[in-house]
Amino acid sequence: MWLLFQGLAYALRPLLLMPLAPNRWMVLNFIVQAVFELALYHFWGAQALAYLPISTLIVMGWHPIAGHYIAEHYVFAEGQETYSYYGPLNRLTFNVGYHNEHHDFPYIADSRLPELRRLAPEFYEPLMTHASWTKVLWDFVMRADVDGTSRVKRRPA
Repeated sequence: MWLLFQGLAYALRPLLLMPLAPNRWMVLNFIVQAVFELALYHFWGAQALAYLPISTLIVMGWHPIAGHYIAEHYVFAEGQETYSYYGPLNRLTFNVGYHNEHHDFPYIADSRLPELRRLAPEFYEPLMTHASWTKVLWDFVMRADVDGTSRVKRRPA
């Protein structure tokens, strides 16, 4: 059940754990999204509007690429907080698998992350990586030591 609804937890986590006071950009974003959804409903009906949350939940659930949501931040090896994946699905996901590299240099473009790894192998080769996002989903369900609470928790600064 967790895998089916992890998208909800992923979306609600910032609201519950790190709430932000709304600013004018958030309000503008809300207005733009509301106008878009009203137009979508007006021109294509309720089914088109329902497609958005349903497809989001499907792609963040049992879909093989959805394994990256768990692979990135759930603890699979003690002492390591984030994990990368260097397989072929990175071509479809804009190199989202280069997750350790992204955390180290968040402002480097996704297309340059493989080059960063090649330039600094001494930092990334010793780290545990995931070979398959589908296997991550399997391990998440089957391993007793990995579950929805297997995340590093920090105290507020």
